[in-house]
Parts: sequence; structure tokens; C-alpha cells
Amino acid sequence: MNMLRTNQTFLNYLDELYEKQNDSDDIIVKSFSAGDKILVQDHQLSHVMLIKEGIVKCYFVEENGKEYIVEFLGSGEVIGEVELIKNINCLCSIEALTEVTVYAVKITAFKSLIKNDLVLNNLLLESFAERIINTSSRASYQQLYTVEHTLKQLLQMQSKQNIQISKEDMAAYLGIAVRSLNRILKDLK
Repeated sequence: MNMLRTNQTFLNYLDELYEKQNDSDDIIVKSFSAGDKILVQDHQLSHVMLIKEGIVKCYFVEENGKEYIVEFLGSGEVIGEVELIKNINCLCSIEALTEVTVYAVKITAFKSLIKNDLVLNNLLLESFAERIINTSSRASYQQLYTVEHTLKQLLQMQSKQNIQISKEDMAAYLGIAVRSLNRILKDLK
């Protein structure tokens, strides 16, 4: 199971759009430091963004205040497009785990691309399909494999990407308490 989603094709598309814009500020590059919130659950969307570099976590905060991490996103992943299409506030929060740069696209500009650009529409369809596949494969994966197995994969991703994922975040991704996570980590040694 791939724990870090990336999309090189979408990134290439936005690189090109950004380069082609003449004196327009429809697309700007924004930078965030690790720990910065890029989107906040229930807040209004300011821009649709595409991750240029870095890794973010996408998570829900439940009514009881508990965090649940849905996924980790890397370069080429688009954020805020669902909210724009459905015209709703942010479904979840997005927080930078590393230094992150994004292409921030003005909402009006993104709406106009959706109306007029077939390439963008195809990229969005691909992205939605990918998300549906990931969600269902993660659900079946969690039923088939133990938390230990998923944790090993998470630790592998952490070392491969050379990032630090806090115990709180690991527990939030696995849907368990930090106490349980510590027990499992102890048993893995």
C-alpha cells in the first residue's frame, strides 16, 4: 500500500500554467514551514493549491477533539478542489510536515479552468479515481493486516522520505491511542 500520494503529471501541468501566465497573479507560489496549517477544517477556502514540494498530512478533527489522519500528500497533489466544486468549507485540515511550497490558484481562475480546460478536467477525474481506489484499498488493508504491519509500512515511509512523524500523528493515522502505539513499538523492537 502506498502511504504517500504524489502526482507528477498534475505537477507538470501546473508548472507549465505558472510559467505561461503573463503578469497575472492567478497562480502564485507560497511557502510553509513544518507545522503550518495550509487549510483549516470548516474554514473558508482561500485558494485551490497544488503541492510543488514537501509533504503534508490531511486530517479530520472529530467532535471529541481527536485527530484522524486520512492521508499523507506529496508533490503534485491538489488540495481544495473538492471544496471548490461542492462550494463548501474545508472538509479537513492540511498541515505541513516538512517545508512545503505550493502553487496557490485563485478560486475564480480555477473555476474558469474547470469550465474551459479539458486537460485539467481529466487530471481531476484521475485524481478523484485514485482517491477512491486508495480509500477502499486502505479500508480493506486495515481489515486484512494488523496495526503492526501498517505501522511497519509507516516507519518505512518515514525513513524513505527522511521525515519525522510524531507518535501522535502515527497513532492518528492508525486510529489507535498513543499508549497502544507505544506498546506496539516496544514489541517491534
